[in-house]
Amino acid sequence: MKSSYPKGSQKKMNTSDRPSFTADCQHKRPTLLVILGPTGVGKTNISLRMAEQLGCPIVSSDSRQFYRELSIGTAAPTEEQLKRVKHYFIGTHSIQDDYNAGQYEKDAIELLDELFQKHQVVMLVGGSMMYIDAVCNGMDDIPNVDPETRAHWQQYFSDFGLESIQNELKRLDPEHYEQVDILNPKRILHALEICSMTGEPYSNLRTGQKKLRNFKILKIGLNRPRPELYKRINARVDEMMQEGLLEEAKMFYKYKHLNTLNTVGYKELYEYMDGTWTLDFAVNMIKQDTRRYAKRQMTWFNRDKEIMWFHPDELESKIELVFQNL
Repeated sequence: MKSSYPKGSQKKMNTSDRPSFTADCQHKRPTLLVILGPTGVGKTNISLRMAEQLGCPIVSSDSRQFYRELSIGTAAPTEEQLKRVKHYFIGTHSIQDDYNAGQYEKDAIELLDELFQKHQVVMLVGGSMMYIDAVCNGMDDIPNVDPETRAHWQQYFSDFGLESIQNELKRLDPEHYEQVDILNPKRILHALEICSMTGEPYSNLRTGQKKLRNFKILKIGLNRPRPELYKRINARVDEMMQEGLLEEAKMFYKYKHLNTLNTVGYKELYEYMDGTWTLDFAVNMIKQDTRRYAKRQMTWFNRDKEIMWFHPDELESKIELVFQNL
């Protein structure tokens, strides 16, 4: 994997090397430094050290970490990490809240407007592809879904299952059917809701027109060779189970019907609790589904030519070159 920066010093990050951004960058546009990459790659530790050096806050773009009830299965920052750097969008919502990328765009942009009054640089950290795009590029103006339409499709999904809504989407919007994560019922249901409300394909409303932002955006991608990444993912799932992921999932079993909990790490354990799978099989499926998710993340990110890619170890040795671009 090659970075987009020339070869430079191999000096490691050190807080004593922190640049004086307050003095040197007042004349520059504020910068949103985006740290992204697949799950398990090591974004948290590096972003914490970078934020400490820059003296800036972190805005989370990990959509699962928004939910205050879920911490183990979402690998949310620990209390100690939250004390090191000010974070936003960590534990801000309940699993029962209906929150999406469009709402996140509005909330995040409003927050950034406030933060850039105090900070020259703000970091956006996470791996939720659509939520990162919402902040960097903007979302199309899709109408809000009325409760009756939402209830109709939720009931349809509950009665007939995933394959049925896949087939409906293929019938109503074959173009979006080819693009959407076909295993994600939340994404499918949203498209069906919009099709029903507007009477036209969801894909017709997705213009993809990029919105102008009043801040500079610098995107840094972290990745590892696939065997190395998959080994880390497997180890992290084992660590989550040791930390009490099963107990956390049990606490919210009665809410398993919510889209929020129809996600990797929880849905597999509910199959175990329902007696469909053994625990060992469920844990192995969490690992497999997490690896598949990481692959989908990289497929999405690789379409963005603005991202400069680094192995996490490489980024540490070239961090001063990143700072020079802020």
